[in-house]
Parts: sequence; structure tokens; C-alpha cells
Amino acid sequence: MNTLAEENYLKAIYQLSGENNTGVSTNDIAKQIKTKASSVSDMLRKLSNKRLADYEKYKGATLTKSGKKVALKVIRKHRLWELFLVNKLDFKWDEVHEIAEQLEHIVSPEMVNRLDKFLDYPKYDPHGDPIPDKNGNIRVRKEVFLSDLSKNQIARVVGVKDSSASFLQYLESVKLLLGTELVLLNRYKFDNSLSLKLGAKKEITISNKVAQNLYVSTT
Repeated sequence: MNTLAEENYLKAIYQLSGENNTGVSTNDIAKQIKTKASSVSDMLRKLSNKRLADYEKYKGATLTKSGKKVALKVIRKHRLWELFLVNKLDFKWDEVHEIAEQLEHIVSPEMVNRLDKFLDYPKYDPHGDPIPDKNGNIRVRKEVFLSDLSKNQIARVVGVKDSSASFLQYLESVKLLLGTELVLLNRYKFDNSLSLKLGAKKEITISNKVAQNLYVSTT
């Protein structure tokens, strides 16, 4: 059985390396985990001994097949719990991350499968992130950053890159939520800020930084 700390490291490496499993530096892992690089090196040795991760000094850390499997299980639980907290317990989407961080380490596969069934086998969490199925498969969706849209292009908000509470609270305040349909009216050359039309009437202007942290679908 893996420890809570080991699961956190495996999840962090997966999130940093993505599906391509590119090498991740100890400094990047330390920043993600909020610890010292020396502590990361110690943990990577442990994960390597358990054949959950591989580490080469100048190529970084990657997950083995077993390590990726563990990481996806943790991510699956985290995202299912986030959805449960929002849909069934009326938490806001900016309130659930830390609670789900605790719940994601529950071991029982049966409980996770029943939670999945109870939620009607959801594909995405409250922030638009895909939920791995029980076999670790992830639904692939065509999405781009809002900052990459062309003028007059129509799109729908499907996810966030930045899931910090402050960013989610900002999006809620301007009604730029998941599922929101929008049209890019103008892009200002001075600072690349964007003018958007939301729905039939509402118009807002957002910074390029906001646009670079929002995923949209144009299909």
C-alpha cells in the first residue's frame, strides 16, 4: 500500500508531465508539493525503489506504468469528490479542493465505484477537468484557451487552468462560468485584453491573463 505522501507525489508528477509523461524536474515537483528539492530527491528514490517512478538527473522524473495507474486513481477520487461536494452538498466550486485533497486518499475501490454510480458516471468535475474512469481512461475533448480565439468566434467555457479560489471567485463575479456561451467581440492591441459578449446581452472586458487561464470549446 502507498502512503499519503507517495500518492501526492505521484499525482503531482502526473499533473506536471501530462499524458506524454515528459520528465519533470525536482524543482517543479517541489513547487507543486510546496516542499524542498532535497525532500523531493528522497521521495523519488523511494518511488524508484517501489518501481512507481524513474528519475534521471538531467531528464527529470517520469512515472512508470504502475505509478501512472496509482496517480490516475487518486485523481479520479479527487474529482469525483469535488463533484459530489458541489452537486450534493452545495459547496461552491472554489471551496472543494482542500476537502477533496483529504477524501482522495480513501482506499476502498467499492466506495469509489458506488460514488461514481451515484453521480451517474460523470465525465468532468466542477472545474471542467476530465474524470478518469475506473480503468484510468480519460475522455479527450477538443479545447483551446480563450486567448487563442479569433474575433467574432463563438465558444463555450469548458474548463479552467487556474483552479485557485481567488480565480474561481473572480469568474463567478463576472458570470464567466462553465457552460457559458460567448463571442469574442474585440481584442485590444494595447494589452491584449478581450471584449466578450455573454449570452444575448451582457458584455464584459477581461484581461489576457484571465483568457489564458480559461479553456473553451468551439464545437
